[in-house]
Amino acid sequence: MIRPDKAETFSEAMRISFLVIQNLKSMLDTTNVGDEGGFSPNLQNNEEAIKIIIKAIEKSGFKPGEDITICLDVAANELNKPKTIDYYSDLIKKYPIKSIEDPFTEDDWKSWKKFTNDANIQIVGDDLFATNIKRLRRGIDEKSANSILIKLNQIGTVSETLDVIHLAQKNNFHTIISHRSGDTEDTFISDLAVATNSSQIKTGSLARSERVAKYNRLLRIEEELGSYAKMAKV
Repeated sequence: MIRPDKAETFSEAMRISFLVIQNLKSMLDTTNVGDEGGFSPNLQNNEEAIKIIIKAIEKSGFKPGEDITICLDVAANELNKPKTIDYYSDLIKKYPIKSIEDPFTEDDWKSWKKFTNDANIQIVGDDLFATNIKRLRRGIDEKSANSILIKLNQIGTVSETLDVIHLAQKNNFHTIISHRSGDTEDTFISDLAVATNSSQIKTGSLARSERVAKYNRLLRIEEELGSYAKMAKV
């Protein structure tokens, strides 16, 4: 994933992201997209994916690591072979990666804690926390991450979701409001992200109507807020 860290407005963030996506599209052998709108090209390994995204950023006239950074969603629960801390540390040294989501399986609390302490980047718990306040409390106590992915229908109710967001932010965790696979065109999470002052939203690429709908809603919110609108800084 890409994150346009230097954007001063949401509409600028959209413009930057769209430009990079279009340049990336021209560099791939296939432009088929997955469930969340991301490209699914034929690549040899993980690093090739990172390298081609960096090339697309540069082709768009931006500086990787300054204007735009790289974010990974490893989804380690679905890996047959667990990746090691050394492997991630090597990637961080080589590439402008500023966020890694689910680098370890959901019950490997020891690895989560060590990596969060050593990495000095955003470490996001999705499967680790499952928007569950009990698991979040443990993560806070053990310093097993510094950010949490928030999925409303993962925990089930708006009140429980807001409780998790409040606890996370109270303890200086970044809250990232997220879509789900198989999502609809409902745009509530866009309003939720703004209303809770969450610093980031994760809702897929600028493809597929159910993904674009969330971005369009955020553009409308920015227009409605006018001079009161401001971009959160990570």
